[in-house]
Amino acid sequence: MHVFTGILSILGYFFNTVFWVIPIVFLSFLKLIPIKPWQTALSYLLDGCATAWISVNKFNQDLVSSIRFNVSGREDLTAKDWYLVISNHRSWVDILVLQRIFNKKIPFLKFFLKKELIWVPFLGLAWWALDFPFMRRYSKAFLAKYPELKGKDLEATRLACEKFRFKPVSIMNFVEGTRFSVQKNQTQNSPFEHLLNPKAGGMAFVLSAMGDKLHKLLDVTIHYPQGTPNFWQFVCGKVSHVNVVVKVFSIEELIKNNIFAADYFDNPAQREKFQLWLTTLWQQKDQDLKKLTMSQL
Repeated sequence: MHVFTGILSILGYFFNTVFWVIPIVFLSFLKLIPIKPWQTALSYLLDGCATAWISVNKFNQDLVSSIRFNVSGREDLTAKDWYLVISNHRSWVDILVLQRIFNKKIPFLKFFLKKELIWVPFLGLAWWALDFPFMRRYSKAFLAKYPELKGKDLEATRLACEKFRFKPVSIMNFVEGTRFSVQKNQTQNSPFEHLLNPKAGGMAFVLSAMGDKLHKLLDVTIHYPQGTPNFWQFVCGKVSHVNVVVKVFSIEELIKNNIFAADYFDNPAQREKFQLWLTTLWQQKDQDLKKLTMSQL
């Protein structure tokens, strides 16, 4: 039965994705017309398609499985606000969980993408039309060779994100950089039991480019009581429930209290302060995961 359930679920994801990709790609071509009000209107329509895609995926999940989602902390969220969302990362299933619990609660989740990905056939156009921010990051070696370009990558990203000044957005960032495993945890010599070391650079880049546009930071903790599932286990209905804890922080307060500042990349003391704050946040997250694990024993 589990195999049949998994096949049925995957077919549901496939046909739902094909159904919504067609109008998204079509609207993406229409959005190439360089008329600002027209592009803004299409952006809302495209986000509506993406939201509908997630809603049908949720229906698919409920149809073939009986997963219980225990979610706390999202009571005061609204689709009319601007968010930076960070989370621990256990599995690719995390993305499905995040899309489900935040669907229609906050704006459609978007990821920063490397600028080169805009040239991926059809997908690049769709990501652009869905307002996924594209970034260009120069390496230290590149900047050493061309010092006159220092800061240009960040400035270009800021300009690209100007559209979010008037259109609410949610930017997603997995600050651990990769999915958790015991081997990675040991290789990193991580001080955490259930987490990898958080990397502040990606989060700082988002805040540097969009700090004046983002209002709230959502710190999400995802816990799978039965152990971390892979995608096949999830679609087969082998996951009985998922715990999610959402904590809300004011980005304005982070900046006001000098926890984060715009000179992050040029100020070693500022980098250390922000990294210390993020590490402290991760220590609390590790404690939360320990409590959630103990409560299931």
